[in-house]
Amino acid sequence: MTVSDTQVTWLTQEAYDRLKTELDELIENRPVIAAEINARREEGDLRENGGYHAAREEQGKQEARIRQLQELLRAAKVGEPPANDGVAAPGMVLTVRYDGDDEPEEFLLATREEGAHGPVEVYSPNSPLGKALLGAKEGETREYELPNGSTMKVTLLKAVPYNAAA
Repeated sequence: MTVSDTQVTWLTQEAYDRLKTELDELIENRPVIAAEINARREEGDLRENGGYHAAREEQGKQEARIRQLQELLRAAKVGEPPANDGVAAPGMVLTVRYDGDDEPEEFLLATREEGAHGPVEVYSPNSPLGKALLGAKEGETREYELPNGSTMKVTLLKAVPYNAAA
């Protein structure tokens, strides 16, 4: 996997289908919101019409989500989980240990949309930690920069493909 691959959102077929269904429902709901706005508009003075402003705000939120989903699905790479080769890549559950910490941490290296319904924490491949671990092999230690400017060492203990059903 190359660095340019991290700009693509890796999605399982199940996640893609779920997001596509959400997008389709939002698009189908557009006329309902438009009718609500028109009904509220006809109530009179728009400056004092809370229902009208609430409907407009809801429309704005839905349109923003539609744009977000369209962009995400346009750039999505749908396929099988990555190979179970012990190398950190998007779609893998990583078990790591931070330098100076005895307890390991486990998280999914993926987008929030991919792991939104899963039981495990999700870290983006574009985050400082995600970028540091991409391509790491089990047992390998990498370094990344913290928000305060200092660096942290992290060791990859285990990398396995994510299984949403697990």
